[in-house]
Amino acid sequence: MILTVTLNTALDLTYTVDALVRHESHRVSTVTERAGGKGLNVARVLAAVGAPVLATGLLGGRTGERVAELLDVPHDFAPIAGETRRTVVVADGDATGFWEPGPEVTPGEWELFVEHYHSLLPGKTAVALSGSVPRGLPADAYAVLVTAAREAGVPVVLDASGPAFAAALAAGPDVVKPNRDELAEYAPDLYLSVDAGVRMAADRLRKAGAGSVVASLGSRGLIVVDGDGAHKAVPPVISGNPTGAGDACVAALVRALHEGAPDGAEVARDAAALSAAAVLRPEAGDVDPADFARLRADVTVTAI
Repeated sequence: MILTVTLNTALDLTYTVDALVRHESHRVSTVTERAGGKGLNVARVLAAVGAPVLATGLLGGRTGERVAELLDVPHDFAPIAGETRRTVVVADGDATGFWEPGPEVTPGEWELFVEHYHSLLPGKTAVALSGSVPRGLPADAYAVLVTAAREAGVPVVLDASGPAFAAALAAGPDVVKPNRDELAEYAPDLYLSVDAGVRMAADRLRKAGAGSVVASLGSRGLIVVDGDGAHKAVPPVISGNPTGAGDACVAALVRALHEGAPDGAEVARDAAALSAAAVLRPEAGDVDPADFARLRADVTVTAI
């Protein structure tokens, strides 16, 4: 079973409008409400494609209670006193997001969660650590969780940014999934608009401790760099809501670890196709397995 971790869980609100115009009033055609946060999006995608999954993380306050009511995947969250955050996405064919900062977690609450996390690791086949960390958590929060998983013999996919990501690299996550902006933090001297530059940036992350690097490049697809080389995967051109594409990519990566990590070309193909399938759906964390199967056949994979 796969374990997903969402430290900064959210109540996701999505407003659908015809067109988003700055400084104008808008009529909202639909409003949706669902349990959110990057790790929960990953968990829902995994469930949609039939992978066994358990979601964990932190929940607090009335918003946290509402998130718990809306959860539609198996879960075992730890409580905190602070109020779980909300996020708002305005969808008009594209998406504009507004993220609240999240609660402040006390040292005692963090210690209890780490104990809870340790208790969930036995029997797990892979772990996905996704998203931002709420206030109050130490800079090495993800490093602590990566280390615990590795000591338990469970491979880890890490999708994070900033100091928490940098601190976790030395702990040796099996796979990391930076986007182009996050790569630029480690390779400001490289031209990341070309594949060779992306591969060189990924090599720097591998030298810093990452096992494999999956660089997501938006409409340009993604590049997988591992010990066997590098592969680029480009899905067919589609339009829709890109909000959950990165989380669907993580779902594909952690599922690959769960299934025994096939070769880089197939990982790249699955990740690109599942990301594209997520774009076709109006809400993050939602995919249609039929879309995934159809798009997978149309993904172009090349060795770099």
